[in-house]
Amino acid sequence: LSVIATPPAKRLAVQTFVQEWNDDVVREACLREIRRGGQVYLLYNQVDRIEQMVEHIEHLLPEAKVTFAHGQMHERELESVMENFYHRRFNVLVCTTIIETGIDIPTANTILINRADKFGLAQLHQLRGRVGRSHHKAYAYMFTGDKATLTKDADKRLTAIAKHDTLGSGFMLASHDLEIRGAGELLGDGQSGQIQEIGFGLYSELLERAVNALKSGKQPELNVTLNSGSEVDLGMTSLIPENYLADVHTRLVFYKRIASAKNSTELRELEVEMIDRFGLLPVAVKHLFATTSAKLLVEPIGIIKLDATEDMLRFQFNDEPAIDPTKLIKLIQSQPKHYQLKGQKELIFFDTMQSIEQRVNAIELVIKSIKADK
Repeated sequence: LSVIATPPAKRLAVQTFVQEWNDDVVREACLREIRRGGQVYLLYNQVDRIEQMVEHIEHLLPEAKVTFAHGQMHERELESVMENFYHRRFNVLVCTTIIETGIDIPTANTILINRADKFGLAQLHQLRGRVGRSHHKAYAYMFTGDKATLTKDADKRLTAIAKHDTLGSGFMLASHDLEIRGAGELLGDGQSGQIQEIGFGLYSELLERAVNALKSGKQPELNVTLNSGSEVDLGMTSLIPENYLADVHTRLVFYKRIASAKNSTELRELEVEMIDRFGLLPVAVKHLFATTSAKLLVEPIGIIKLDATEDMLRFQFNDEPAIDPTKLIKLIQSQPKHYQLKGQKELIFFDTMQSIEQRVNAIELVIKSIKADK
């Protein structure tokens, strides 16, 4: 990990203060900057009331020349305001976060941020970086609302931004930001926040499920448990033997890749890859691929468990299986010796199936016979 922490020559750290809004402090901070020939940013992020704030500052600071800027202004008008401020025709600019990335003004060395508790940590750091762009000492005042109403996260953000006001503290702030959001250590296995409660793997899975649901235009179902996949037991030994693939890590990688295959094409490609790299597949590995193939068949229609023996297949369905009830009833009525319904969620198929190939073929037959047409 490479961290750029060396500041430019003669650059000074921005001194940061966090407190509730106070007119006296605002006046004192602005006057100190103006008297030393500098300029002030006053960040007020409410466009509909920004002119009222300008009037308030003009009343509070009759010595100052005040103007305002926000993103809803006409392009030419905004350009004119910023040009005038750059050329020091005004010494106080009441503005929105439009200044977050923009003109570098070396003479602007004090920034006052109204309702800093409403901003994110990275944004506060970026806004603070608008001042102190020269060799002059710069000041950042972060004003909050009533401290009793601050959220825990807002309080943590403000504490972090006030604590890390030294040069090159950006990395530390980013780490704090991750910790507040619950992402834990950047380079370690220690986690914090919500991720610590449920584990990083499960958190990632939940997040992926929510993102996929939103992308497909659906509402994420937060109360539904995660689908851990169908449980399939074909009654045969299914594994990658040590004498076929000796390296433990490589075996684990292939177990994961086989289990994560999304369709029969991916599964077949993995099979070819293993033959190409390690030689012809042993019987146990063939059984593993057959079991995974059966899993790919039963998962889409809502079968949560499948057990197979030499003379029987037992299917257990979830609460909303993608099957055609009419087809199922007709099948049971027409072939009572082969099909039997046990309760509302279990179907049993009877036949002679000595080999694993016969069992997979029988599973395909049953699935084809009962699944709902799209």
